[in-house]
Amino acid sequence: MMRSLFSGVAGLKTHQTRMDVIGNNIANVNTTAFKSSTINFSDLMSQTTQNASGPNATTGTGGTNARQIGLGVKTGAITMNIDGQGSAQSTGNPFDIMITGKNFFVVSNGMSNFFTRDGSFYVDGGGNLAMTSTGYNVMGWQVDPETMEIKQDTVSALRIMSDANLTYPPEATSKATVAGILDQNDTDVTSDSGKNINLNFYDALGYPYTARLTIKDTDKPGSYSVELTKLLDAEGNAVDLSKGTEDYFTKSTVPDSKSLTLATGWAWSGNVLSNATTGVSYDISTYATLAAGDETQKAQAEELLENIASVYGTSVDDGFLNLTVDEDGDGTAETTLGEKLKGGNGLGSLGASANPNGDGSRIDSLGRTIDGFTLDYDTATGAFVGLSGSEGAKTVTLNLSQLEKNANGFSHFDNLEIDLSNTSMFNNNGTSTIAATSGDAKGLGAGRKIGDMIGVSIQKDGMIFASYDNGQTKLLGQIATAAFANNSGLSKEGDNLYSATMNSGEFDGIGVDITTSGGYMTTGVLEMSNVDLSSEFTTMITTQRGFQANSRIITVSDTLLEELTNLKR
Repeated sequence: MMRSLFSGVAGLKTHQTRMDVIGNNIANVNTTAFKSSTINFSDLMSQTTQNASGPNATTGTGGTNARQIGLGVKTGAITMNIDGQGSAQSTGNPFDIMITGKNFFVVSNGMSNFFTRDGSFYVDGGGNLAMTSTGYNVMGWQVDPETMEIKQDTVSALRIMSDANLTYPPEATSKATVAGILDQNDTDVTSDSGKNINLNFYDALGYPYTARLTIKDTDKPGSYSVELTKLLDAEGNAVDLSKGTEDYFTKSTVPDSKSLTLATGWAWSGNVLSNATTGVSYDISTYATLAAGDETQKAQAEELLENIASVYGTSVDDGFLNLTVDEDGDGTAETTLGEKLKGGNGLGSLGASANPNGDGSRIDSLGRTIDGFTLDYDTATGAFVGLSGSEGAKTVTLNLSQLEKNANGFSHFDNLEIDLSNTSMFNNNGTSTIAATSGDAKGLGAGRKIGDMIGVSIQKDGMIFASYDNGQTKLLGQIATAAFANNSGLSKEGDNLYSATMNSGEFDGIGVDITTSGGYMTTGVLEMSNVDLSSEFTTMITTQRGFQANSRIITVSDTLLEELTNLKR
């Protein structure tokens, strides 16, 4: 039998295999991250009819080459172009990820790890990041709960939508900053009611509150008193500050001479303030005998004191009861008006300075007691000097933790450290710009409400961050990748998956950060197939011609055999 006949058969089979490879490449031209393959031929074997001989020095004859007849062709290797980068296809889906580089995603079916370049992922019903095609979990590294940093340990499924990750916990405000210009010609600052600034903050439960601070001028140039006058919740309802057992700021006396005169028609008679024309009277002795803790009587007392203060053209909120009074006229303040009234003696019994006409028509004070502090400025430069006469002091503490404690002594309010060193007393055409903001100069300690997750982003190193509607971000995990010494040694498992083999190198179970090898991840795009159609069609032409030529070998060999059989005719 002619050897060429079987060489032709081998040629047909090998070219058919090559056509199979080409067909598979073209079929997967639109398969995500598909890697094309090429086939190499090698000769099958050769029959030696005469071995080679060397030169003979004795006879002087030269050597001869071996005489060998080839017996056909075989598939030498099928090589996958696994390191060839496919083009990027934009999808706009944040969970579609393309790897640039030679690494692979690690996915698991719960029992075994597989490797893929197909980054088409989604979040399944359990909150896990998974492949859209197979549902296999994407593997990565978790966040260390103590350091809140990635712990590159054995890879595990990335559950990014767990209950713990859907919200960001609230935090109480612990720091605040007051900054801006306090113009000494601002009519709000010089008025009896003072200038109000609001400080918005959060308690430990994430509820918003507003602390209203009132700034007033004093008799000391360049010195302004600051007090907490109201605390409002989110609905604008006032929090009862009387529940506090301590001063919200340190109590102090500031220079503030003031003379208050009774309105026309009003006069004191002992403990009774009355108007002869209208017949209205207020008996201050009832204020001194109120039962402690009786809310009804407390409300009555507050109304009584407000009425008395209004007769003097002021209000309790404006510091009427905190006026420091010189009882004996010696120029030294002995007591506050509130303390004197509570003693039950009435305004008519105050000393000469308070009652120069003997009828209690006027109250003269030498100072004002405040539950607060003073802002001190250099009158020559307008620069900030300090607080409450302490040069260089920059911060004060607003003691709110004493409010609304539960049975265990816990308060959802935190004390606030307020920095006022960035204020000044410059001329601003009578307009003050001084204002309060939560947080220090770097925004730390600002507090926050509870946050709902509003988005997830994946960085180029595979780190996954969640963003929340309270302005916070949280690290949820990091996508791990696998790297092999010989990527071409990986075994195809279908569904765009590969598994490790002895010739690819083993996966250590930990993986690598993709950026260590210069690679990176891009979201919103997928890697396309790296099949080159022009190359495939060209190879298909040469394959077709090779197949035809080998078929002709068989035809001609058959003709020769036919001639041989015809010799017996």
